[in-house]
Amino acid sequence: MTMAPEPYTISVPQERIDSLRTKLSLAEFPDELAASEWDLGVPLADLKRLTKAWAEFDWKQAEARLNEVPQFHAPINVDGFGDLDIHFVWQRSEVKNAIPLLFVHGWPGSFIEVLKILPLLSTPGGPAFHVVAPSLPNFGFSEGPKKRGFAAAQYAETCHKLMLSLGYDEYVTQGGDWGFTITRSIGYLYPDHCKASHINMVPASPPVFKKNPILALQHSLTSYSRKEEDGFERTKWFSKEGRGYNLMQSTKPQTLAYALNDSPIALLAWIYEKLHDWTDGHLWTDDEILTWISIYQFSRMGPGAAHRIYYEVTHTQPGPGKVTSAETGGYIGVKLGLAYNPKELVVYPKTWCRTLGPVVYESDNESGGHFYATEQPSWLARDLRTMFGEGGGAYGVVKGKSGYDSNRARL
Repeated sequence: MTMAPEPYTISVPQERIDSLRTKLSLAEFPDELAASEWDLGVPLADLKRLTKAWAEFDWKQAEARLNEVPQFHAPINVDGFGDLDIHFVWQRSEVKNAIPLLFVHGWPGSFIEVLKILPLLSTPGGPAFHVVAPSLPNFGFSEGPKKRGFAAAQYAETCHKLMLSLGYDEYVTQGGDWGFTITRSIGYLYPDHCKASHINMVPASPPVFKKNPILALQHSLTSYSRKEEDGFERTKWFSKEGRGYNLMQSTKPQTLAYALNDSPIALLAWIYEKLHDWTDGHLWTDDEILTWISIYQFSRMGPGAAHRIYYEVTHTQPGPGKVTSAETGGYIGVKLGLAYNPKELVVYPKTWCRTLGPVVYESDNESGGHFYATEQPSWLARDLRTMFGEGGGAYGVVKGKSGYDSNRARL
């Protein structure tokens, strides 16, 4: 059933901006050990500098820039949870037969991650895409559920029903981080609608002869390359030195929410650390950092709500209507594109990653980290245009939507 969503304009009340500045002005910082580096967390000098910059930051200018992108909101009924008001970016291409693409962000990201690829995907010369990028429930300017149990299946249902409501009965997806889990859940639950997926974080397991005989044979006969060994080292680093946040968010999200909701300094440190550690030397500007974090600060459900997804997904038990890591990490018969970035959080050999589904496209990048759409937007656009373009492994997967047409869409 199609519907006409209402336009959405970001407009944070001035009193919330004033409250933020007051809290920043009252910040009390801890001390720091001599010779402290990033291995201990955000250096004190960095945080003090960003705190001062945030106090002087013109959110209204940032807000105006964000509002240049076409945004909407619509009620989406999620089984057992009622209607949720979902905010989303919706950029429609002038190409009539553009491919509907659902872009799903993760944490600590938001819809902001799609912005750099929008101009690269909508133009003719194709294939072109109609891009839909929702703020996930509890993130950004979307409403969140009021009761427990909203996990991977519900996030997938929300995104799927959003696409259907916009008239996209068939579509393709792109995601990393929670975007991996959610788009994989969509492919698992709605394979007749989700025709192909591209992912840029690829958690996977070694192939086994019972399920993946050819890949298992390749794996057993081939030594790991230097690049694959480096990937294991990166994965080991993340597991040993970088996952503390995950344990906290997966076990006691409410306790963490008190700190993040009340203290913008806590929020700044909590997210900025990830922007630094999870990229491949990306040169963040202060404006990028502060816009990114301000979306959390001014989010509809509050800065602590986004972490609830960690608890709910981690504690999901197998059963009817449920999606667990066993499903998202197993073989799903939706055509699949994979991007390998050396500074991703988990970096596994291709023989492992190909166990996830019928792989029709791979890009093996020499640089890049966790925030692929932000760090390397032109590469992500290249991936999508190659995978879904003429001669690509997923060309023509959406019926009647090749991505190529000289006529302008009827918007």
